[in-house]
Amino acid sequence: MPPKPPHQLALLIAFFVGLLAITARADLKTDVVYGEAAGEKLLLDAFTPEGRGPFPVCILVHGGGWVQGDKHNNFRTLLTPLSEAGFAWISINYRLAPKHRYPACVEDVETAIRSVKAHATDYNIDPKRIALIGESAGGHLVSLATVRAQADIRVAAVVAFYSPNDLELQARSNLRTPAWATALFGITTMDDAAMKVIREASPSTHIVAGLPPFLLVHGTGDTRVAVEQSRQFQTKLRAVGTPCDLLLVQGAGHGMVTWEKGDTTYKSKLIEWLRKTMW
Repeated sequence: MPPKPPHQLALLIAFFVGLLAITARADLKTDVVYGEAAGEKLLLDAFTPEGRGPFPVCILVHGGGWVQGDKHNNFRTLLTPLSEAGFAWISINYRLAPKHRYPACVEDVETAIRSVKAHATDYNIDPKRIALIGESAGGHLVSLATVRAQADIRVAAVVAFYSPNDLELQARSNLRTPAWATALFGITTMDDAAMKVIREASPSTHIVAGLPPFLLVHGTGDTRVAVEQSRQFQTKLRAVGTPCDLLLVQGAGHGMVTWEKGDTTYKSKLIEWLRKTMW
């Protein structure tokens, strides 16, 4: 058989490359090292759906009062909806208090964003379509990383579930020095100096114009982080022109895992918002 003309060979190669891309299999990588700090390896799990890509990606930051939680469990109710909707996702661990006090936790989130962008090709994701999703303490961290972001860690969208974005408001809801303030900052007395530290670590303190769109999700029955946190944060974001939607889950308490027996339509609403914002 005579050799194919160069143009036909190029078309054949392009066909098979396209075929391989279209039939690409879903891929899950676990315990990938995305950085190292204070002698600890920082780990992530990364999922890429089937298809051509590059895909929009959600970086997931767990809660746990800044002292516990992990990348495996806190978002388990969201992983399947995100995957089926065609989103890649990357769930990270970060250094926990009190062993590692603030700002270690938010610095690790920033490191993760830089790492994901630098390895976008490896994960088959689009570095211009990154959404941060955090819950509880993780919501505080994604909001804080966003409002203080330099150009290299800017993202396309932010979702904060039942997030204490005003730590001063959170602290004043306690009669005594809250345990999280001692663990995270080493604070033992709630004096003016302590409040200054807490205020400085609050996303609500650093809101500026030009931030990416936010979606705030909060249960109206939350007794650990009052829904007023999200209402006030939305007001402040909108005041500087930042698009911010608030999704209230009626009667829901703190922690989306506990919402499974109630209204679960927040999942489809989240996917709809992400698609509208990032697609």
